[in-house]
Amino acid sequence: MQDSSQVKYFDLHTTGVGYLNRVREVKPERGQPFLAVDVAALHGATDNLQKTRFDCRVSGKEAQTVVKAAMKHREAGRNVLVGFKIGDLYVETFTYKSGDRAGQTGVSLKARLLRIDWVKVDGRMVYKARSGDSGQPAEASADTEAEPGVVRLSKDDPDFEARKAELKKKGYRFDGHEKVWRPAASSAA
Repeated sequence: MQDSSQVKYFDLHTTGVGYLNRVREVKPERGQPFLAVDVAALHGATDNLQKTRFDCRVSGKEAQTVVKAAMKHREAGRNVLVGFKIGDLYVETFTYKSGDRAGQTGVSLKARLLRIDWVKVDGRMVYKARSGDSGQPAEASADTEAEPGVVRLSKDDPDFEARKAELKKKGYRFDGHEKVWRPAASSAA
């Protein structure tokens, strides 16, 4: 029997830009519920844009936090564009049950959504992760929080002053050491 600490793996990761759609919690008959999302990945020339759909299981705590925050924007009918990394890509076939293709075989590209590097909502940047895969906490704006209740603003944001005023009004205090805004109750910690 081979010691699992000696097993080596090759990773196949795909990065891209795409729209988040169908954010949902899947509750299988057997197994634990999980967060899933469709990513409509963009490719091709900008004047003849193509989309490829990936049905993704959201993996990783940070990716789940970002997707859950983006879910409220999708539910409000906004466009959510992301920079993403997926892995463990595989193909699954299914049979259409209704519509014009009823009875025909379809193909679904499945993957694990590993990371979201940035999020734009209706063209406005609301989240940007720190560079690299260091596992460090992400930077976030008021719309997407890296950890519950903690907000990181960028002075480059054209709405910086308005967002800062809004946070102060909600009782947030600036933590100069961490360079984040925290609710007053947790800023003393």
